[in-house]
Amino acid sequence: MLNIPTTEERLGKSPQRFVRYFVLIMALVYVSLGIWLWWTANTPTTGGLIQLGSTPRRILGSVFILYGMLRFWRGMQSSLRKKTTIDHD
Repeated sequence: MLNIPTTEERLGKSPQRFVRYFVLIMALVYVSLGIWLWWTANTPTTGGLIQLGSTPRRILGSVFILYGMLRFWRGMQSSLRKKTTIDHD
C-alpha cells in the first residue's frame, strides 16, 4: 500500500474539531432563523424574492426550529461519542 500521511498527520491536529463547532453553529443559525420567521410572521413583506403569508412563514419557521434542534442533538451526540481505535494487523 501507499504510505500516504493522513489528514491529521499533515495538519497536526484533528479537523473534526472545526467540523464539530461548525455543525453546532449551523444548528443555532437554523433555530435563530426559525424564531425570526415566527417573530415576523405578522409583519407585511415587501419586495424580496419570496413573499410568504403569515401561515407559511410560521410553518417554515417551525420546520427550521425542529431541524435546527435535530442537528444540534445529533451534533452533540457525535461530539460526545468516544473515539474508537481500530488496530490493523
